[in-house]
Amino acid sequence: MNTVSLNSVSHAAEQADGRKPADGVLLFCVIALMVFGCLAVYSSVAYFAENKGDTAAGFLFKHGYKLVLAFIAMFVAAKINYYYVAAFSKAVLILSWLLLLWVNFYGGDVHGARRSLTVAGFAFQPSSVAMLALLMYLCRMMAEKRSYIEDFWRSFVPALTWIGVTALLVGLQDFSSAALILGLSFMMMFVGRMSLKHLGLLLLLGGVLGGILVSQTLERQSRLTNYVGHVLTIQSQVLVGSDAGYQAQQAHIAIAQGGLLGVGAGKSTQRNFLPAPYNDYIYAIIAEEYGLIGALILLFIYVVILLRGIIFVANRARDELGTYMAMACTLAIVVYGFVNAAVATGLFPVTGLPMPFISYGGTSMLTAGFMMGVLMNISKHPQEEPEDA
Repeated sequence: MNTVSLNSVSHAAEQADGRKPADGVLLFCVIALMVFGCLAVYSSVAYFAENKGDTAAGFLFKHGYKLVLAFIAMFVAAKINYYYVAAFSKAVLILSWLLLLWVNFYGGDVHGARRSLTVAGFAFQPSSVAMLALLMYLCRMMAEKRSYIEDFWRSFVPALTWIGVTALLVGLQDFSSAALILGLSFMMMFVGRMSLKHLGLLLLLGGVLGGILVSQTLERQSRLTNYVGHVLTIQSQVLVGSDAGYQAQQAHIAIAQGGLLGVGAGKSTQRNFLPAPYNDYIYAIIAEEYGLIGALILLFIYVVILLRGIIFVANRARDELGTYMAMACTLAIVVYGFVNAAVATGLFPVTGLPMPFISYGGTSMLTAGFMMGVLMNISKHPQEEPEDA
């Protein structure tokens, strides 16, 4: 069958549900990241909480509440057959477009841009929902079109349309997330064996779209010029010592002070200077308090997720849809983590992207939990083991 219909979903669920338990290594990694995150958030918010009239314990409670919701999302997704996720991904993606349009006009301000919506007292960022829905629908499309995956008009153009619209709507207010969406989409289209010539066109269009979005604001331009070490002159003003440069400098100081073993848990000094030590730059605080060893252990956990997700889940999935979805969830979680670390260490320009299961945040935490749940669900339904002769 070439489509992911509800009938095929029901049939697949009847055949595959309950075959084996979810991957325990992935579950252990998630719990380890959550514990790491609680320690880092509790330490990094002390100064910030005092200025806001709150306490570090209060922020930790809020963070723990979001972790519980993420764990529930992971548990629910692990119980839902992944065919259902694929079947409803298109509808969720279209809904996320409407939310992104709404947030551009009426959204709440996050770091100088409209990125969040508040519904019944709960604030969330539609860009995270859009990213998840796009990746799941892209996996569904590639599974449906596998027999003519290299066809330009039947495969590449439809995929490019969904990717382009999503990236554009997200990029109007959140350039970093839009760039990551394009990057993850490119990876998945490569995994899906789309034509390399067509993927080159995607890179070209992504560069053009990125140039247009960067030229929209001085802040984006200053972040880029701070990264490459040049000075940008606009209207006879030289953008030196911008917020982006200050943040990167303070993060580098934190990492340098950490040395090999760190200054000790709760003893960070740079948390008093970094503007978002509990979110964007939480990796710098971890490197300061736990040193190079602690920072590498954290990255090693993401490497375990990467290897486990690709070798033991995606490679053993019972069908191409499962393989694609496992790859998408694995790459999204790991790439977000590596990008956050790369920003703190100066390898990437300032992005404002969270570290999954570590950074203080709501929507990103729920999204990461749901993706990990999908990955665990796929791990429950591997290919049939060949019988011994």
